[in-house]
Amino acid sequence: MTINKNNNIGGDASSVTSDVQSIMKKYDKESNTRLWTGNWSLAVRIIKVLFSLYCIVTTLFSTAALEIRITSFIGCVILMGYLTYPISKHKVRQNHMPWYDILIMLVGAGCFFWYALKYNSLVMILTSASKMTPVYMIVAVVGILVLMELCRRCVGIPILCVAGALLIYTFAIGTKPTRVLYTLFFSTSGVLNTPVQVCAKYIVVFIIFGAFLERTGIAAFFISLANALVGRFSGGPAKVAVISSALCGMVSGSSVGNTVTTGSVTIPMMKETGYKPEFAGAVEASASTGGQIMPPIMGAAAFLMAEYMDITYAEVALKAILPAVLYFLGIFISVHLEAKKLGLKGIPAEQLPKIKKLIKKIYLLLPLVVLVWLVTSGTRTMQTAATIAIGVTILVNLFDKDNRITINKILEALEAGGNSTITVAVACCMAGIISGCITATGLASKLIAAVVSVSNMVPSIGSIDPTIFVALFLTMLCCIVLGMGVPTTANYCIMASTCAPILIAIGVPKVAAHFFVFYFGIVADITPPVALAAYAGAAIAKANPMKTGVQATKLAIAAFIVPYVFAMNPAMLFVDTTAIEVILIIITSIIGLFCVAMALEGYLMAKLPVWLRIVSIIGGLALIIPGTVTDLIGLGVLALVIILQLIQKKNAKTA
Repeated sequence: MTINKNNNIGGDASSVTSDVQSIMKKYDKESNTRLWTGNWSLAVRIIKVLFSLYCIVTTLFSTAALEIRITSFIGCVILMGYLTYPISKHKVRQNHMPWYDILIMLVGAGCFFWYALKYNSLVMILTSASKMTPVYMIVAVVGILVLMELCRRCVGIPILCVAGALLIYTFAIGTKPTRVLYTLFFSTSGVLNTPVQVCAKYIVVFIIFGAFLERTGIAAFFISLANALVGRFSGGPAKVAVISSALCGMVSGSSVGNTVTTGSVTIPMMKETGYKPEFAGAVEASASTGGQIMPPIMGAAAFLMAEYMDITYAEVALKAILPAVLYFLGIFISVHLEAKKLGLKGIPAEQLPKIKKLIKKIYLLLPLVVLVWLVTSGTRTMQTAATIAIGVTILVNLFDKDNRITINKILEALEAGGNSTITVAVACCMAGIISGCITATGLASKLIAAVVSVSNMVPSIGSIDPTIFVALFLTMLCCIVLGMGVPTTANYCIMASTCAPILIAIGVPKVAAHFFVFYFGIVADITPPVALAAYAGAAIAKANPMKTGVQATKLAIAAFIVPYVFAMNPAMLFVDTTAIEVILIIITSIIGLFCVAMALEGYLMAKLPVWLRIVSIIGGLALIIPGTVTDLIGLGVLALVIILQLIQKKNAKTA
């Protein structure tokens, strides 16, 4: 299934693969790889398979010192990284690796392996930055530079610019080079900081688990399930895109990858139904991006959030449920109203999969069920739970006669897991450098002071203190800028290190502050000018990229509203609240999102005039903000809009 010249669904499998690969290469740095064939390809595959097995074994059984495990892990990542990513996508030759890449790879990996081998003696010598010798400084400089170059190749420029700017700032204010290098390379406050520790301990096993899930055909199952549930309704394909992207996003760690994977199926269907190309691309991009905030995996950031917020993973997943549901519900309502406005129909019943047939494959969900149960029950550690879930994935797939697991598929999954780990690990190392620079310079306190100073410049309105709102707005802008083009996991690491402390310092609860910065870091993928997921959706839809990005931002309006609500009242995150309050918040938030969506779409039962759209937005926001008075105002506004629409519809019929 693919997009032909007439923008219909058709073509063959090879054409589909070609389309997907070309789009991924354009918008996803991870897809610009070397071209290995024959024995060279086999050798690289074996290295990645062995790396995945090594990660599973070490996370479960290794008792070595933390520094030894992490530096060995990074050394392996550098070897795989340079074997996979060329210096430029324009300099790729079959079975060729330039001598300078080989040299950089060996020297860079050697720096970290040297650290691992010499750790027992280093720990006695390097008790502080004052013990640094020229040899140690050279090793640190080379190791960091090689990591930064690998980051440029596989992650992208934005995160590198942030790390580079902070390094320049660190040296510019007079910080001693010995202290900087000691902090960034030898201590656990830099490259070896929390992000890469969590990556090596938890995330890599979940990445491998995700790779196994992909080979069970679970993505196709999710798309078929969404088709069976909502495909027949008005504007069905767009609703299918929302649901399938939410489900696929649970196990995917990439907004762009999710957009291209499900979008290659759903976007042509939406266009064929009658949606405009920009709208079709935007629906898929916004829904796929939302997959990164969808429990239980949340782009693998959930495990980092648990570490940073000092709560359990189960608590993170629980607190993420309501905001994620509201996000997807907002998109779902928008596509429904758009379909009604355009008079679009659903997919004919005879073209839809049958629920009875899908129920027979419900066992494909068992690995996810087992994973969630093991983690939330506390009966197993997260890495053990993920390993058991991998075993369950292999077991259940033996019963799928249409897509039965084979030795080759197992090796493919292990290879894909190792390959996907490269970008996440490198990005986590860069996040560690960013965090280390902030620690060494005390920049966090300066940023906090600057934000508070700007906030205090805004005058109060009666009894309303605008300080927190202005601080939230400025932090939102910082998150969107810093999150441009950055993978989910590294994205959160940067936000947790730079932006979350600002909000916590001005009184936002810790959990709410971290969720706030995580959300706005993620929506950078659909917020122009660097809206990579939206641009990938536009490429499939053959639409204008910027218009698609703007439309995706409108559809994801919940992601721009809900974080402000739980930052000022964390009850939405189940913090300091009761069951009754939560139920009321859910009901009023859903109604509020409906009001906002119909205002943006300009339609309910008939076209809404501009003034009524403005009133609807005000009413919707009043309902979303927790509080009895605001809820009553919002309900009153909704009642007024409905009455006026009924009158308008009646007049139109009698005219």
